[in-house]
Amino acid sequence: MQAYIIKFLQTMQLLYQRIIKIWLKKRRIQSFVSLLLIGTVLSVAIASCSGNSFASKNDVKLRLASFSVTKAAHDQIIPKFVAKWKQEHNQNVTIEATYGGSGAQTAEIIAGSQEVDIVHLAIPLDVIKIQQAGLIKSGWEIKYPRNGIVSKSVAAIVTRKDNPKNIQTWADLAKDGVKIIAANPKTSGIAIWEFLAFWSSVSLTGGDETAALDYVTRVYQNIPVLTKDAREASDLFFQKGEGDVLINYENEVILAQIDGLKLPYIVPQVNISIDNPVALVDKNVDKHGTREVAQAFVNFLYSTEAQREFAKLQYRPVNPTVTQEVASKQPPIQTLFSSQDLGGWEIIQKKFFEDGAIFDKVQAASKA
Repeated sequence: MQAYIIKFLQTMQLLYQRIIKIWLKKRRIQSFVSLLLIGTVLSVAIASCSGNSFASKNDVKLRLASFSVTKAAHDQIIPKFVAKWKQEHNQNVTIEATYGGSGAQTAEIIAGSQEVDIVHLAIPLDVIKIQQAGLIKSGWEIKYPRNGIVSKSVAAIVTRKDNPKNIQTWADLAKDGVKIIAANPKTSGIAIWEFLAFWSSVSLTGGDETAALDYVTRVYQNIPVLTKDAREASDLFFQKGEGDVLINYENEVILAQIDGLKLPYIVPQVNISIDNPVALVDKNVDKHGTREVAQAFVNFLYSTEAQREFAKLQYRPVNPTVTQEVASKQPPIQTLFSSQDLGGWEIIQKKFFEDGAIFDKVQAASKA
């Protein structure tokens, strides 16, 4: 674009020079003053376009909203992208990131209190809600690799030292006297995945929905307080020593172990694929004029370099090269369900999480 503008201005300058020759024949002072001003403007414009002050070279600020436990990964990925873009485009990029419960982030974006360019959320349902609010164009998932999924995990169960409650499977979470730390599906993406893991461990392994409802209700009776997000749940369990059991992302549990908080954990062999989507917030990138850089950042998240950073923090990568590199280090899952096995997100939202749906009934019954 810059080259086209410079060429246009240079053409205008040639035209100006021809007009000067005509003036020299007529020698009208008023015309000379006007032409002098035009020539000055054209010269300044060409110099500006050719230098570093041209608009396309101005610094760019992107705004990213992501779910709480991705901060450690983005802290490594963002500087790599910024350096790459600077080297390739001679342009400074600043990425301002906010982290919190996926559902809470989504609500703020829809309300307009967060005018972000990019979302990396815990669950596709949250991107769908932003799309339904008119901020993201339909078909967002087909614009990116892996249907818009940029990171993955599975659910893990953490216990206290020596596992005194003898928790081995999902079924054990419904035992009397087990205190579970878990997040709230109204504000947290991990909480929705937890709920779906509980439900599918019964309904998709031979049990009917009556049995699934009974089991899930008994599990939530063992959850005294629902935290707002996965990080708060981890802090409550690891830092404050509350609860017998923590349900969290596999990668978050392993990260805690790397940080020295070593407690036994189980990755259930019946599990759910936790798929984390990324998307541009179309209305905002167009308003901010940041689409090109924002799209480049999203593309970079799928790169081998960025996916290795996710893998270091024990996410299950989506880049095939990195997936092969870490395959032997990540425990295989015997039966891995997906959201599609439960009917897809439209059905999941309506059946489980709308006001008055199954989750609200479970909550009411568990507090009765």
